[in-house]
Amino acid sequence: MACDASIERGLTAIGLKLIAGVDEVGRGCLAGPVVAAAVILNLDDIPEGINDSKQLTAKKREELAEEIERRALAFSVARVEHDEIDRINILQATFVAMTRAVKALQPKSDYVLIDGRHLLPSLDCPQQAIIKGDSLSVSIGAASIMAKVARDHWMQDYDRQYPGYGFSSHVGYNTRQHQEALAQLGPSAIHRRTFHGVLSFQPLLDLRGD
Repeated sequence: MACDASIERGLTAIGLKLIAGVDEVGRGCLAGPVVAAAVILNLDDIPEGINDSKQLTAKKREELAEEIERRALAFSVARVEHDEIDRINILQATFVAMTRAVKALQPKSDYVLIDGRHLLPSLDCPQQAIIKGDSLSVSIGAASIMAKVARDHWMQDYDRQYPGYGFSSHVGYNTRQHQEALAQLGPSAIHRRTFHGVLSFQPLLDLRGD
C-alpha cells in the first residue's frame, strides 16, 4: 500500500474535518529526547512525496518539512527529555510526547491517527492506532518527517555542547561509534541512564561504607 490520503478521506466522508496524524522519533536512542509531532494537513493541498521519514533522504525530509510547515492547517512538535524518560520509562514518555503534540495543535483535531499499536491513554479525542501508519497515512507520514527533522536539529545542537560523542551523525542511536565514545568518555549529561547500552558504562557505586 502507498502512503496516501485514503484513510483521511474516508474519515472526511463521514463528517470529520480536522484529522491529525501523530508519530514519534528517538524511542530507541541512548541519548537525547524522544520527540513527537502532530500534523493536520490540508487535504486539498498535500505536499508531494510524503512518506515514512525513514524512507526519505535527509535532504528530502528537510524540503518536505518546510512544505508541511507552510501548507498544513496545523502542526506541533513536543519532546520529553532524557531524565523524564529515565523516570517514567520510554513507552510512557512516548505517550506523553505524542499527547503533548496533539494537545498543542491549533486548531484542535476532530480525530487522531497514531503510528503504532497503542492508543494514547490520556487523550480525550477519537483516535485510531495504525501499525506502520507512517507508510500508509500522509498525515502520520508528515508527522514522522516533522519529528525526525526537529530531533535531528536538536541532536546537532547537542553535538556542539557535548563534543566527541558524534551526536550529529548517529543522533543518539546505539551505533559502534556511539559505543566507542561511551567507552572513552562515559555518559554525557543527556544520556538515558536506565538504558542497557548506557548502564554498562556507568561507574559502580560502592555502597559498603567506610
